[in-house]
Amino acid sequence: MTQLPLFQPPSWSVTDLTRYLRGLLVNDEPLGDLWIIGEVSNLSRPSSGHLYFTLKDSTASLRCVMWRNTALRQSFMPRDGDAIEVHGAIDVYEAGGVYQLYADTIRPAGEGKLYQEFLRLKARLEAEGLFDLSRKRPLPRWPNRIGVVTSSTAAALRDILNTLRRRFPVAEVVLAPTPVQGIEAPPGIVSALRDINQLAHVDVIILARGGGSIEDLWAFNDERVARAIVASQAPVVTGVGHETDFTIADLAADLRAPTPTAAAEVVTPNRLDLLASLGDLAVRLDRAVQGLVSASRWSLSEQSNRLRLVSPATRLRGDRQRLDELERSLHRLLSHRFQLSRAYLGGLEQRMNGLNPVSVLGRGYAIISRGDGEVVRSVKEVTAGEAVDVRLADGHFPARVESEPTE
Repeated sequence: MTQLPLFQPPSWSVTDLTRYLRGLLVNDEPLGDLWIIGEVSNLSRPSSGHLYFTLKDSTASLRCVMWRNTALRQSFMPRDGDAIEVHGAIDVYEAGGVYQLYADTIRPAGEGKLYQEFLRLKARLEAEGLFDLSRKRPLPRWPNRIGVVTSSTAAALRDILNTLRRRFPVAEVVLAPTPVQGIEAPPGIVSALRDINQLAHVDVIILARGGGSIEDLWAFNDERVARAIVASQAPVVTGVGHETDFTIADLAADLRAPTPTAAAEVVTPNRLDLLASLGDLAVRLDRAVQGLVSASRWSLSEQSNRLRLVSPATRLRGDRQRLDELERSLHRLLSHRFQLSRAYLGGLEQRMNGLNPVSVLGRGYAIISRGDGEVVRSVKEVTAGEAVDVRLADGHFPARVESEPTE
């Protein structure tokens, strides 16, 4: 005999379950900041200005929403069938019980390919140990000879030379010129690093280039350049692009500086012999600030997620979408009622045409009236010799009764 369980599991309402699942999705950090690639379908933009579409691939689809103010800021607007990349966060539309992507950025597919290639090369070289901190070499405190690998015509070179002259003019500077952009740049950089190590015997090397797009800086994401940096006899400091730019060369280098000027600063000591102490304090402070920022960012993200669950803005987002759905339903209802009314009026018109005396006359009948205009409805109402009027469908003519009518 099967024994019934002592306690039955609680029953959930649909709303409770949906909100529970929504909480799981909203609090999942990767789902709050992700790029999705796919093909656009079912693209619509109602009068509210919000953008609704579906991203699909060969096996799955994902509903996406972009609010009007965000859509107005987009430089690219997709069409059905376009392959795109969309950035946003996953959330649940409670009224529909579906999860969907709330998008904030749309771009054509392909712009992220270079970045994906960057990530693949980074992962492979990192697995080989090329970026390990244990192999990073310390910089000399008092370099006698500083090597610079960059373009001889670049503004970055002038910035580096001015900085070295101002901070540590006693050091000798050796330039190994090389292209820093285009297909000839990677082999040129590799050759320059090799030559400056073998011929100049420098104490430290600055590898630098000014700012630019990811395509402009792509030579510094070349595997050959990364391996040449690791193979360098002298420690290498990179100063490539701006502070926000980050390349494979930066990871392979012994130290990354945010700009070419900063690279010249980190390889030179302070004239008052305080740079070493200050540098150590700066590194410790930077690590402490990064740790504090990371902890604060995590705490802020958690609080933001909690606030978002109870925020009126969350309900407003669902109401916006619900309003669009109601607008579409109202349009369909009014259109249906209009069609029914038109069909009803058409039926009335046909019935009226059927009752119209003129229509009856068109079938061969006639209306006979007496001289006073009264319609003759019976043979008893006329007498022999009486004048009558005969009306047909296309006109009328006078007539006279020749003999007494018979029934």
